[in-house]
Formats: sequence, C-alpha cells, structure tokens
Amino acid sequence: MMEPVLAQTTGFFRERPVTRGLAGAFSVVWVHRLDDHATPPIIITPDATIDLQWIDGRLRIAGPDKEPQVERPPAGAVIVGFRFRPGAAAGWLGVPASEIVGGRLDLGELWGTRARELSDRIKSAPNLIAMVRQLEEAIGMQTEGRETLDPLMGRAFDVVDEGLPPETPLVPFLQRHLHMSERTLRRRFENAFGYGPKTLDRILRFHRFRRLREKAGDASTAVLAVEAGYADQSHLIRESRRLAGVTPSALAGGAP
Repeated sequence: MMEPVLAQTTGFFRERPVTRGLAGAFSVVWVHRLDDHATPPIIITPDATIDLQWIDGRLRIAGPDKEPQVERPPAGAVIVGFRFRPGAAAGWLGVPASEIVGGRLDLGELWGTRARELSDRIKSAPNLIAMVRQLEEAIGMQTEGRETLDPLMGRAFDVVDEGLPPETPLVPFLQRHLHMSERTLRRRFENAFGYGPKTLDRILRFHRFRRLREKAGDASTAVLAVEAGYADQSHLIRESRRLAGVTPSALAGGAP
C-alpha cells in the first residue's frame, strides 16, 4: 500500500495568472498532471482557497477545507484548476462558502442544467494548452461583467494573511478595521470564506510559516514559527499536525 504524499510533490504542477476576462473572480489557473504509473493517495492541506476544477470531463468545486483531505486520482489524470480570489467564490457560485466547506462537489449539484451547458462548451483538444484556452473562454463567459468579488472581504483576507501585531486580539481588531459588529463579522466571513475569522487566521498563519520556510531554507524552525505568529515551536507542531497531518519537518520533506 502506497503512503500518501502532498499534492504538489507528485507529477507536474504549474500555475499562472488568469487572463483578463477571468480576473474579476479568479486569481490563477493551474494544471496538475499526475504520473502515468500508479499514483499514491494525495494529501490536500487547507489553504483558505476555493477552486473550480476541470477533471474527468466535468467541472467541480473544491474547498474550502478545514482539515486535511485525501484524494485518490487515477494515474495519468489531468486536473485544471481556477482559483477564486478571496471573497469571490460565493458571488460567482451563488451559494455561501459555508455550504461547501470540505466539499468536492460537481458544479451540477449547484447549477443544474447551467453547469451542463458550460461543460458542453469544452470539446476535445489536441493538447493541454488548447484545453486550458477553451476552459478560460467558457468560464470567462460566465465571469465577465459580473460583480462577484466582495471587496471588503478581500481586504479582510489580506489583513489576516499579513498577520496582526503581536498580542493583538483578532476579532476586536477586525471589528475596528472593518467597522462591523462581531455577529456581522462572523456572518460575512462564513459567507465569503466558509469559516469564521479565527479559523481563517489559523490556516493563513500556517501557510505564512510555509512561505517563510521556502524563502529561509535552513533557518531555525523555532525562529520561523515565532515570525509566522506562533507562540512557540510546539504551537506550530500542533497546528501542523491538525492542518497537514504531519510535523513541519515531514512537511518540508514532502511526505508524512
């Protein structure tokens, strides 16, 4: 039995910014082509994102996740993903993000015949580049001219992602920054991101550590943990196990 591996450590993975027609709702388009031989189970770690994915000739919605997910795609599978901008998925999909937390949903479950009509526009293509171009054009037709982004929630995401000053209580800070009551703040976060401010902060702090680790190379994990916003290295290790299922050192090695 093969051990699970982290998603981007197997096969071919690339991403780039989306074309202008998609930029109102999406940030990047990515391609993950799995190896032709037997593929191990893949661990997807929560990253506070929601993706529209083309896989096996259909469109599905992935995320937002609160805990690690394990997927078992077939060998040689090709997945094309369009990552929603923070605060845009609910407006584009027409459902609150809280209703799709942890989900891997066929777009037809949300859109019905409208999703089938969108999928029917995608024909067989001679190569992957042509396939991505078709997807961009079809999804762009559903995106151009629509106001799907919640700018205030996009700004809130950036504030949390950057990290608050040390010892700053998260919710009161956001209430002051966004001029919202606590109830409104939580409702808006759950609609836009699928969960409240504290969960979003936990997930983004973990990925802040991962970004720091990539840039810093051999820097001390304890130092990076504090720089990312953790109380100490033990705090980081607990969160890494909760969000990735592995320790930070195992995560850096690309396997559990």
